[in-house]
Amino acid sequence: MTSRFQFVDDHRATYEVKRLCQVLDVNRSSYYKWLAGAEARAGRQREDLVLAEKIREVHGESGGAYGSPRVTAELREKGHAANEKRIARVMRAFDITGIRLRRRVRTTVPDPAAGTVPDLLGRDFTATEPGRKLMGSGSRRELPPPAPTEPCVTVSRYTALVTLSTRSDGQTASGRTSLGIAV
Repeated sequence: MTSRFQFVDDHRATYEVKRLCQVLDVNRSSYYKWLAGAEARAGRQREDLVLAEKIREVHGESGGAYGSPRVTAELREKGHAANEKRIARVMRAFDITGIRLRRRVRTTVPDPAAGTVPDLLGRDFTATEPGRKLMGSGSRRELPPPAPTEPCVTVSRYTALVTLSTRSDGQTASGRTSLGIAV
């Protein structure tokens, strides 16, 4: 990805720097500061390449298992002054990853004696008329279906959705309430 400063630098022979900075919404002083630090950035990139080779060496000796904390410790033992955050940054930049040993946490264990839930609707959710097919979530208490003119209320923790099966004119009506207050 090209930075805006790099774009200004690449096109400054064609357009003036002031205009490019206005178009890209960049301060000229920031661009010139970025330009002055180019040599230092190039030096850090060269140092990162050298460090990446050392990291690959230690990482290879471990069979690809070590992450940044262990690589840092190994490099310090070999006499290389290393900061773990920098090691981690260089490892991310060069796609060097250690092995992650994590236990799989199983939160739900199905009951082997329990059978499967029958599909009473046959995965067909269309109804020929209002009040024919009523569905609910397994996490809520199921109530008997309401009479055709009574409201069917589904209550969640924060809101309630009220759906009238039929109105006097035969149309379906719905409204939304929030904590018992009509909205």
